[in-house]
Amino acid sequence: MEEDTQPLLVPVGGDESNYGIMNIQFNPEDFKCKRFMIWNTMMGTSILSIPWGIKQAGFTSGIILILLMGILTLYCCYRVVKSRKMIPLIDTSNWEFPDVCKYYFGSFGQWSSLLFSMVSLVGAMVVYWVLMSNFLFNTGKFIYNFVHDINVTDIVPGTNGSNKVICPGAASSHPPQNRSVMFSSGNNTGFELFEEWWNKSQTVPFYLIAVLLPLLNLKSPSFFANFNVLGTVSVVYLVFLVTVKAAHLGIHLEYNWFTENDFFVPEFRILFPQLTGVLTLAFFIHNCVITLLQNNRNQEKNVRDLSIAYFLVGLTYLYVGVIIFASFPSPPLSKECIEQNFLDNFPSDDIMSFVARIFLLFQMMTVYPLLGYLARVQLLRQFFGNAYPSVFHVLILNIAIVGAGVAMARFYPNIGGIIRYSGATCGLAFVFVYPSLIYVISLHRAGQLTWPALIIHILIILLGLANLIAQFLL
Repeated sequence: MEEDTQPLLVPVGGDESNYGIMNIQFNPEDFKCKRFMIWNTMMGTSILSIPWGIKQAGFTSGIILILLMGILTLYCCYRVVKSRKMIPLIDTSNWEFPDVCKYYFGSFGQWSSLLFSMVSLVGAMVVYWVLMSNFLFNTGKFIYNFVHDINVTDIVPGTNGSNKVICPGAASSHPPQNRSVMFSSGNNTGFELFEEWWNKSQTVPFYLIAVLLPLLNLKSPSFFANFNVLGTVSVVYLVFLVTVKAAHLGIHLEYNWFTENDFFVPEFRILFPQLTGVLTLAFFIHNCVITLLQNNRNQEKNVRDLSIAYFLVGLTYLYVGVIIFASFPSPPLSKECIEQNFLDNFPSDDIMSFVARIFLLFQMMTVYPLLGYLARVQLLRQFFGNAYPSVFHVLILNIAIVGAGVAMARFYPNIGGIIRYSGATCGLAFVFVYPSLIYVISLHRAGQLTWPALIIHILIILLGLANLIAQFLL
């Protein structure tokens, strides 16, 4: 069929030089169900950090925060969708949310929306680089050991049996390297050489440059949009993996409301803003939601479709986060052992985790050039009026982005920290401040502003500001 040959991402306006900020949309013929499309777009790397976030907040408060943040970000998303329609006497049919910000706030709105949008994009690309380094390292380690019939035991605490769970954080006094011992009757020289050249933080992040930097320099990455289905497959497989692991490990919960012991964390912890930072990015779709919904044949059903999509996203996060936390084997391990990437709690020789890492590695390698393309379109078009002014300009930008990813993978490979900082930063603008201010201003201009509406939206702005400040205090 003809529609099978069309890319999943199509430009608006035809010419690359006419692309606006986030002016890329899904072809409506490829996704008949808008709810699924929004779910598929929102589900990202944050899902790997949700169990860690629940651990930081406490089990009960973690569940409550996921529900509350889902409702709050959904409400702000409503405000984004409605913002374009509240502008009178102007054709806004082709506007994106940054265009709305420019209308209300002038050049400040234009440049600040660009800045915060770049924070979200580059932050996502940095997280991707850290995770791709992790997945490539563990995948290479699994393959090498399998091919050479090497039995390797990680020098970290863990459970026994076929469904082993490990606690890498317990070995934090050691540098972030392979930390393993080989049991083999053969010569150890080859294995030691492999470990020297295949290191999670010192070598593997640099190997990715050879593959991904050339892909970033492609003028159009539309080919990679055809692999969008890998994202759906990866999430579905993660849900399957979590279900199987929980079935084998069982449920390990003990309710301590405010006190901590050797194996369990309190139900309420002062570190809860770390989860809200992660959730801000986990539910973040505000800078492109207008694009995703503008081709909906029944525009009056946008609110319904958006609500159902958010419900499905929240349900997925809740399921993965709660099941991983509840089934984590405590004792013998402490809940504090839950890693920022929960796949790190399974050893590299775990078959199901190996398959998950393969799925995620290939999915991220296809999405990464698309993110780089969006960053290029947004930044270079604003400064040079052209998304591809020259190979030199594009190369310099891509080297800077890749350099940031390599540096973080080398010196700060903590995806939970990166996600919460970037999520709280870009979320302050696109989730909390801009939608609330635009709504209040439009009501004021129409003479419909009331004190309750003003107070509620001021509180939303203050919550976003407190969310960002708390990331740097805890």
